[in-house]
Amino acid sequence: MGTASTTDEEMLRTLYAEHAGPLFRYALRLTSGDRQWAEDVVQETLLRAWQHPAAFEPARGPARAWLCTVARHVVIDGHRARKARPAEVDGEALEQAAEQTRGEDQIEQALQSWAVADALRTLSPDHRAVLLETYYRGRTMAEAADVLGIPLGTVKSRTYYALHALRLALRERGIEP
Repeated sequence: MGTASTTDEEMLRTLYAEHAGPLFRYALRLTSGDRQWAEDVVQETLLRAWQHPAAFEPARGPARAWLCTVARHVVIDGHRARKARPAEVDGEALEQAAEQTRGEDQIEQALQSWAVADALRTLSPDHRAVLLETYYRGRTMAEAADVLGIPLGTVKSRTYYALHALRLALRERGIEP
């Protein structure tokens, strides 16, 4: 078992020593000067060569011709894969997109706030006061009743009807609560 592994390593080292330089220059032309991609192409080509040792039998012709064909196919597959998925973007482009989205979200939030404020103005003063105490100031129904000086049951019913009226006013403005 040790001799087969040693033989494989020797074959791979020999392949690399004889063909890596010319194969890299060829891959560099195929990848339009993209050094990293060319290095990946050479690595993938040599891996395939190691997986298919029968391709290097003298009867099959020169090894470099086979390696160049494999490299060309690796590049073609790479082009196809890049076309099949969305374009990759760098961190700066992602940050700009996120910043734009945050800006759009802030604008949307401001517009909704204005619409809600406008809808609140359509409510009666009693309904506005109950919603202000219970939702805006975060008071419980009992606390709101104390602050407003009205019975707890009145706070509960006004809250129910105020929310119903607010929901209708928001729908009229195109906002679905």
